[in-house]
Amino acid sequence: MAFKTDIEIAREAKKKPIMEIGSKLGIPSEHLLPYGHDKAKVSQDFIKSLADRPDGKLILVTAINPTPAGEGKTTTTVGLGDGLNRIGKKAVVCIREASLGPNFGMKGGAAGGGMAQVVPMEEMNLHFTGDFHAITSAHNLLSAMIDNHIYWGNDLEIDARRIVWRRVMDMNDRALRDIVVNLGGVSNGFPRQTGFDITVASEVMAILCLSNDLEDLQKRLGDIVVAYTRAKTPIYARDIKADGAMTVLLKDAMQPNLVQTLENNPAFVHGGPFANIAHGCNSVIATKTALKLGEYVVTEAGFGADLGAEKFFDIKCRKANLKPSAAVIVATVRAMKMNGGVAKADLGAENVEAVKKGCPNLGRHIGNVKSFGVPVVVAINHFFSDTDAEIAAVKAYVAEQGAEAILCKHWALGSEGIEELAHKVVQMAESGAANFAPLYPDDMPLFQKLQTIAKRIYHADDVIADKSIRDQLKTWEAAGYGHLPICVAKTQYSFTTDPTVRGAPTGHTVPVREVRLSAGAGFIVAICGEIMTMPGLPKVPSAEVIRLNADGNVEGLF
Repeated sequence: MAFKTDIEIAREAKKKPIMEIGSKLGIPSEHLLPYGHDKAKVSQDFIKSLADRPDGKLILVTAINPTPAGEGKTTTTVGLGDGLNRIGKKAVVCIREASLGPNFGMKGGAAGGGMAQVVPMEEMNLHFTGDFHAITSAHNLLSAMIDNHIYWGNDLEIDARRIVWRRVMDMNDRALRDIVVNLGGVSNGFPRQTGFDITVASEVMAILCLSNDLEDLQKRLGDIVVAYTRAKTPIYARDIKADGAMTVLLKDAMQPNLVQTLENNPAFVHGGPFANIAHGCNSVIATKTALKLGEYVVTEAGFGADLGAEKFFDIKCRKANLKPSAAVIVATVRAMKMNGGVAKADLGAENVEAVKKGCPNLGRHIGNVKSFGVPVVVAINHFFSDTDAEIAAVKAYVAEQGAEAILCKHWALGSEGIEELAHKVVQMAESGAANFAPLYPDDMPLFQKLQTIAKRIYHADDVIADKSIRDQLKTWEAAGYGHLPICVAKTQYSFTTDPTVRGAPTGHTVPVREVRLSAGAGFIVAICGEIMTMPGLPKVPSAEVIRLNADGNVEGLF
């Protein structure tokens, strides 16, 4: 059976002018700043005018640990938004922007798939409205100003060995992970070791996604700790006098981007931190704006629920005072089989026993999300190779976990194929059953917070960390940062720090390699296992097959 590719479907979309999409939400045209005909930014003045409106209901879409079989979390997020609109609810989708790194690496786009997509798809997965470029520029301006300050006399007495601010770029490039800068003699400065992270790991990205407005943005940028003196006194971005210029570079990027689904329903696409190395959620300003404009807001958190959902609850909801009404966990029969030990090449053949064997991964995510006091439903993202017996096995397992699994065919049918899930989400949200609470209190010691995540979410026995790491956490507590939440950077493929361990493992430990203070964003990053904050390209990157065809259209991106 031949299917159209995502990009072919997206090109055939019957898009409406973005002003028309804005009017569906009651946004006056003068408060939409258009980027072409099909995307626009929403003005800060309009957003401020919404403050006294009541909020709609917030629905989180999360997933099992990702597998090469594919899960379809963004596709389900978009499909559910369309499904809620189909059954008469005023729903808005909120997702993240795509990073160029994975697009040219191996992951592909981040706009959904099949008949459940956000458009314009090509622009969204390339430069879009330039937000990532602005974030990269603001981050690297601060880097340049640090080295420049040292070059011109170092009045702040920065210890060049204790500069903690690295550089970033929105591309996978392992060659830049560890580098030496300022080579070439006296005129180029003092040589020192540093490196690059990918832009989505930048604290500036996290700050943009967690700020409420431009004033909050500038304060947070000023709070960034960039270095220490020989006496270990922190040096902030405001000491370098970079926060004002950084805010100017981010002025437009701070405004949420409005686009549309294939079914012409509104979607905010804003911010893009990865969930394996950052906090994995779209911007607070986009989510809060959507909650003022819609009855339902459907948002996603990156990768599996052990990363994205945990950070959504413990970082984003905590910081922004959000109260989710329900959560959807996306799973596929194919992924269950892969968790059950079936090779990717053999996933097309029916194997009910492998499905049953792989289901504990899903079960653990169900229990974890429930532990936050949020009602859960499972969306089985349908593939044509799924058999009735395999689907029945997943449904039966989920029922044993005290939840319901609903088969969703939005990839093939759009909103028509996800109506049942939409009705279930409304039922859960309207029931008032949600009693959300974060996993740990603000005043718990930092290392204990890390242990709590490891033990309760990853089901690990303990956390392994050198004395230097524990001492660093205690130093930050003494400096007034003890109330911050923990943002764990680890592999997305497993509950452990070993990406090859599937299922629902126990008896493992979580080794912490490094901790970083993100004082402006307002969290502590714990880097665990072998996770890299600057990814590399695979042996055969997607970039090798991406090109313009004779008609001037992009090929190979999806």
